[in-house]
Amino acid sequence: MPLSGRVALVTGASQGIGRACALNLAAAGASVALAARNQERLNELAQQISSSGGKAAAFALDVSDEEQIKSACKAIISQFGKIDILVNNAGITHDQLILRMKRADWDAVLNTNLTSAYLCIQQVIGTMLKQRWGRIINITSVFGQTGQAGQANYAASKAGLIGLTMAVAREVASRNITCNAVAPGFIETAMTSGLSEDFKQNALKVIPLGRIGAPEDVAQAVGFLASDEAGYITGHVLNVNGGMFMG
Repeated sequence: MPLSGRVALVTGASQGIGRACALNLAAAGASVALAARNQERLNELAQQISSSGGKAAAFALDVSDEEQIKSACKAIISQFGKIDILVNNAGITHDQLILRMKRADWDAVLNTNLTSAYLCIQQVIGTMLKQRWGRIINITSVFGQTGQAGQANYAASKAGLIGLTMAVAREVASRNITCNAVAPGFIETAMTSGLSEDFKQNALKVIPLGRIGAPEDVAQAVGFLASDEAGYITGHVLNVNGGMFMG
């Protein structure tokens, strides 16, 4: 149990990558605060973790709402006493060509994907600084590294997460707090399940490993970065993309 005694907060934990991360961290011994908008799914996940001998609690949270972030983090710290590990995973897409993209779609994606990470970090960093230990892990995307047509808002938000990761890493390194990012490639989740079979086949052509990733592939990377074994890694972007982007 390498994370025994640690408390982790995972946003967007109700499905996909966030759910896999929560399960991975719980299996490693961490107590997990599950945060997302869907209370029912969170309760089911918390029950699954508890049934397996782990510890978890559900907290309904819309990360686009600053006050909800503040109140949720206070509730988590009140219940668990601290937050050692923060996984900023919550994210949305509102795809559209730049010529037709509405300001509301730009703002929604930037607020949910990028601003929420800054706000969550602000709320948890105090406890990490006091105990001189912490792990901040931001889930970015291969498209934050390469760009993607029709996703100017999404790509900008994910590229912003990389810059945020590096800036925070420099700020808090002296207190034994690391801040890293994980950049998934094409992962089979609810967000990608609606894509056409033709699109998926074309995507496979640019993935050297020849398969679409699973949420667990990302969760394993997050689990490593949350561990003591990754204590000398900070400001890093760990690519989990099957070779789709190398650089």
